[in-house]
Amino acid sequence: MNNHDKQLLQLLRERLSLGHLPGVSAQNTMTPPLRGNYSAPSDNARKAAVLALLYPIDGQLQLLYIQRTSPPGDRHAGQISFPGGSAELSDKNAAATALRETEEEVGIPRSSITLLGALTPLYIPVSNFLVDPFVGFLPERPSFELQETEVARVLELPFSEFLNYQARKTGPRKLTSGITLHDTPYWHIQGEEIWGATSMMTAELIALVS
Repeated sequence: MNNHDKQLLQLLRERLSLGHLPGVSAQNTMTPPLRGNYSAPSDNARKAAVLALLYPIDGQLQLLYIQRTSPPGDRHAGQISFPGGSAELSDKNAAATALRETEEEVGIPRSSITLLGALTPLYIPVSNFLVDPFVGFLPERPSFELQETEVARVLELPFSEFLNYQARKTGPRKLTSGITLHDTPYWHIQGEEIWGATSMMTAELIALVS
């Protein structure tokens, strides 16, 4: 891994281990319009967890995303997100949920992933999920086996490129309902666009090393 990315990874390890997170203020830098202030989840919010997974390709640290499939009626159809999903009764905790879902969705054995720490939970009002984001690391690029009913493709994006101020854009985003949200913040990395809850979680991750 190149020296710059080694330093980023070490800084991320240290700050996650301390647990001093940028929190909601960092998340809110990428908040979509019309979301409003949802600092507290509803009493009946469903539990979920996701994993922001880092690993090197040709010496450059990458951040893994997935693009979800587009079944009819799915509010999150076609969206780019971190691997993850709903908690199950068999999950020991939220971290176990994130690791299990990652293994199921993209085929990476949970035992091979080193968890570096947790980010700030995020409530998603449109789907009534309270999401626990975790950060993980692999020393080398994984092999993928996609869950075809859930995952259309994987995206491997250079972590350092998120630190460029030009990676943050604002523009219209069209929902699956047909509604267009104007002046919506999003990440633009190598032609890929990431917005919504995933962009908010990404913002906190980047704030940890900025």
